[in-house]
Amino acid sequence: MRKKDNQLDVPPSGSEVTGFVHVRGAREHNLKDIDLDIPRNSLVVFTGISGSGKSSLAFGTLYAEAQRRYLESVSPYARRLFHQMPVPEVDSIDGLPPAIALQQQRGAPTTRSSVGSVTTLSNSLRMLYSRAGDYPKGQELLYAESFSPNTPEGACPTCHGLGRVYEVTEKSMVPDDSLTIRERAVAAWPTAWHGQNLRDILTTLGFDIDRPWRELSKKDRDWILFTEEQPVVPVFAGFSLEEVRRALKRKETPSYQGTFTGARKYVLDTFANTESPSMKKRVSQYMVGNECPLCKGKRLRPESLSVTFAGYDIAEFSRVPLKNLATLLSAYAEGKAPGWEKMAARSPEKAIVTQRIAADLCARLAVLLAMGLGYLNLERSTPTLSPGELQRLRLATQVHSSLFGVVYVLDEPSAGLHPADTQALLEALDRLKQAGNTLFVVEHALGVIRHADWIVDVGPEAGERGGHILYSGPPKGLAEIGASHTRRYLFGEDSPALRAVRAPAGWLRLSGVSRNNLDKLDVAFPLGVLTSVSGVSGSGKSSLVSQVLVDLVAAELGHESMRESEESDPLEEALPVTADGKITDGMDSIRRLVKVDQKPIGRTPRSNLATYTGLFDHVRKLFASTRSARARHYDAGRFSFNVAKGRCDNCEGEGFVMVELLFLPSVYAPCPVCHGTRFNAKTLEIKYRDKSIADVLAMTVDAAYDFFADELSIQRPLNTLREVGLGYLRLGQPATELSGGEAQRIKLATELQRASRGNTLYVLDEPTTGLHPADVDKLILQLDRLVESGNTVIVVEHDMRVLAASDWVIDIGPGAGDEGGKVVAAGPPAKVAAAPRSRTAPFLKRVLPHSLS
Repeated sequence: MRKKDNQLDVPPSGSEVTGFVHVRGAREHNLKDIDLDIPRNSLVVFTGISGSGKSSLAFGTLYAEAQRRYLESVSPYARRLFHQMPVPEVDSIDGLPPAIALQQQRGAPTTRSSVGSVTTLSNSLRMLYSRAGDYPKGQELLYAESFSPNTPEGACPTCHGLGRVYEVTEKSMVPDDSLTIRERAVAAWPTAWHGQNLRDILTTLGFDIDRPWRELSKKDRDWILFTEEQPVVPVFAGFSLEEVRRALKRKETPSYQGTFTGARKYVLDTFANTESPSMKKRVSQYMVGNECPLCKGKRLRPESLSVTFAGYDIAEFSRVPLKNLATLLSAYAEGKAPGWEKMAARSPEKAIVTQRIAADLCARLAVLLAMGLGYLNLERSTPTLSPGELQRLRLATQVHSSLFGVVYVLDEPSAGLHPADTQALLEALDRLKQAGNTLFVVEHALGVIRHADWIVDVGPEAGERGGHILYSGPPKGLAEIGASHTRRYLFGEDSPALRAVRAPAGWLRLSGVSRNNLDKLDVAFPLGVLTSVSGVSGSGKSSLVSQVLVDLVAAELGHESMRESEESDPLEEALPVTADGKITDGMDSIRRLVKVDQKPIGRTPRSNLATYTGLFDHVRKLFASTRSARARHYDAGRFSFNVAKGRCDNCEGEGFVMVELLFLPSVYAPCPVCHGTRFNAKTLEIKYRDKSIADVLAMTVDAAYDFFADELSIQRPLNTLREVGLGYLRLGQPATELSGGEAQRIKLATELQRASRGNTLYVLDEPTTGLHPADVDKLILQLDRLVESGNTVIVVEHDMRVLAASDWVIDIGPGAGDEGGKVVAAGPPAKVAAAPRSRTAPFLKRVLPHSLS
């Protein structure tokens, strides 16, 4: 942290710092050297349009500095175990207490991470079963570790705690038995040269690789697929069976000696030993998973499953909804469970242990229930949770921890929350505040903003045109700030305009849908219009749209599942769920399916907005067509920082070098050779209108739009990016610096360039996450553009402005979990707003133009 005039960072004495955090000279990212005073022991909400600098202030400055100060008190060795944020660009921060950050993030995509592990409830539950469970007669006491599938003591010995066993079958490795071996009937074998090598070896061994697989004898098929033998034979590359026989007879010199590997051995060895995620993912598709015959999918060894509590083994107990668990455990906490007196008389120690652990579990469950999470169960894996659900689980853990004097920094805690559930969230935040803590919340939800004690509005615009503090004070004072975008929405000055509802062009009908809490549901989605699917958190919206609808349509179109996770162990992903249900009508009007999600557009700094949208290809061709580039025979590849001939050799096109510091965060410094431009000096000598390729990548979308005014091929993608509100991003901004909302809008902008083809089904799951109401209005305009181009758009959404702007609304509910999963209301927004059983209706009615509602 830098200080002005070499002054020490000594907090002012006296009453000056009492009750306030004083920030001076904050310059992180786009912040404009701001000075700010923020009250402690209050709910402070940071607002502003997307990209204005809210997160740079709350997380990049305040939380980063609090973490830095805390880590200075930790031993150097322990410091290395933390993920350390970069040191913030700020002159001084005084009066800042220790901080805890609860950011939007998804859990590790593995079944080994669950609701129970995130909340640590599973630890208490294992102790309950260990010390208070009912053991079979003669069985020894088991320690708590024996009730975890993630430990050697508890994991099922057959499936190693996965709940599934895997085998490789003829059907999985040879999906089309009408093909010949030469035509790659054995799909599990490697592609390219290695696969050709194995086929040539089979020819030497006397197999006819030009006969259809189904016509080969079972003995030959089994040997090719399942043999453990690895014969080494001469290979005559490209020879037919007859030519090989003649060559062997004449003792001709072979091309080389080849070693044969059976298909199953290749699949299993590759899966176990490869370090390539893509290779592992490829071979995993030929492995068939079935329920473990020993533990029946419960993942634990038989001894652990033989112990019960209240008639349940621990796996069954973990599948009970949290609200039912709370009811069951409260009887034990109060000493009123069936047979309690008899048990207490026989084993007083066991009764005390049961009562204490049950009481602790009940107290922690009460916080989760208050936050509207009673529909979850302890076994639910984290990849199936929304970011909002995961953040609320962690928030509930903090509420129960009873910490005092801490700053909690939260990133959109209302994300994924229906307005009806927001009240429970606000009550949890109030409990943290009343315990003597401070809350810094980055938020777009108007309900949360209105509940704040203090508002810090950042803007006025995004990117370089943002980073200023427009207002800092009590909410009502924001009404006087004319430059604030938040003011227009917070004080009801910008209600949705009256709009005509489009008539459906047809219907996509699903019947018998069963998934999670959906049970044999029949539902119809209108085609050629904008449809919003609403409902309280956990009602089944995402199960219906993002899972079942996407899977069924993808299957009809012949696509692979679009829900596969990236960068995860394929055998540790969530158990595959078979979707009961089918499409009965409407597929003749859908030619293409596009799911626009919030996954990153790339996982390294080499991916950026310009490369993802394809506009950088046009820019590179433009530079290659200049007179100076042609004179040097430079092609378009010369102007890519991913190609050796054009990039800087020192940083290999990264633009920075990493300086390792043993006990401090690693520092990324601009490359001393290219000074962060990523290109070598010869490449940078080529100019287009006095700008180098690096200068273009440093431009914002807005600036590039003006610069390339005469280049239609570049202007079109730039204009689309501006229309979705991303004019503030730099063309070369690394994908790793983009938020989920920005990544989703980049994907949407890329699709908008192709929208003219029509008959495409677009599915978006909560596209307004991370968006300011002003940006939501821009998003609605772009969704309308997709519909006007002859497409169908279906969004899962909680934002009432999106619902009000839709042509059709399907409300799922009425409650969450087993109290939901039904279509409560369906129709134009005005009809749904009048539905008596809909929990969405009263909130939708408030934002509809009065003439409609």
